[in-house]
Amino acid sequence: MIEIYVGLGANLDDPRAQVMQAIDELALLPQSCLLAVSSLYRSVPMLLPDQPKTETAAQPDYINAVAKLETALNPHALLDELQALERAHGRQRDGRRWAARPLDLDILLYGNQQLDNDRLRVPHAGIAVRNFVLYPLAELAPQKLQILGVGKLTDLLHRCSSDGLEKIAS
Repeated sequence: MIEIYVGLGANLDDPRAQVMQAIDELALLPQSCLLAVSSLYRSVPMLLPDQPKTETAAQPDYINAVAKLETALNPHALLDELQALERAHGRQRDGRRWAARPLDLDILLYGNQQLDNDRLRVPHAGIAVRNFVLYPLAELAPQKLQILGVGKLTDLLHRCSSDGLEKIAS
């Protein structure tokens, strides 16, 4: 079994309920075991570099969390399972990046492996700069965690502002 971390996010169709249901569904993944889940966080939507700031007003805030699992699934089989969950929640991949969505599931870390191909990049491409990933990840991962090709989790946290991020009381 390999220890993995999955990022969860939603900003449509009752985002909190979407994330909570997805957590329950992660616990049912084949050949996998859900070990822990971070607190929920509210975050402002991300924008593409050339996107006008007025477009974030059109999107509701996200609810985010990170789940820690062990799995015997290989990375691509895991990705297939996660994308099937997204589709079951109404996610449609239309090619637009950072669009509003009922559910987004990202493989953040897959053991200490690095992958970079046309379907999957691990560690996740945005892990070093996304506060809605780093802060919940820090609740679950060892503080001494070294993210391959990126750096130490503690160093990344020190460089990443928590602006626009709110931990939600349970």
